[in-house]
Amino acid sequence: MINQPSIEEQKALSGQVYNPGNAELVAIKKRSHDLSAEYSHLVEDDPRRAVILEELLGSWQTGFMQGPIFFHYGTHTQIGKNFFANYNLTIQDDGEVVIGDNVMVGPNTTIVTPNHPLVASERNGIQDEKGNWFKPCIAKPVIIGDNVWLGASVTVCPGVTIGDNVVIGAGSVVTKNIPANSVAAGNPCRVIREITEADRLFN
Repeated sequence: MINQPSIEEQKALSGQVYNPGNAELVAIKKRSHDLSAEYSHLVEDDPRRAVILEELLGSWQTGFMQGPIFFHYGTHTQIGKNFFANYNLTIQDDGEVVIGDNVMVGPNTTIVTPNHPLVASERNGIQDEKGNWFKPCIAKPVIIGDNVWLGASVTVCPGVTIGDNVVIGAGSVVTKNIPANSVAAGNPCRVIREITEADRLFN
């Protein structure tokens, strides 16, 4: 059973400034890191893997993660049916990550939700209302639609929405929303063209 989010966790999930060093958040992350490590050290046909994913994510439908996997919070990520992830999936889910059905991700895929301040003096630390210093973060959700394929070494940045049926080319850094039914690639990632019936391999 997943407990109700603490005040600091609610801040992270609602796009407010939060303290990633908060003791309750650190405990959630340690749990997720430990479960990720446990999963990653099991052989790929070990039935305990599904049990770990259920515990790590709060729910797990169908699919396969090759491993190793790295989830920051775990319970901030929702994954649909028939998910496939190749080697080295990293999801830094301080904010919410929502992944649809039939999504495929290539090796070394990274999905990131938190941002640090651009101004160094703020990045190095600010004071809370009680005068305690902390290094602030702000997280923005990532939403990935159904039937999406992310190529090898794709990075999805905070606040991005990727529409249904999108293909993202290998090595892309996705900094802005990508509309449905598109092929997109590059750093920064840009839409190249729409996917059409002419792209079918099989008629």
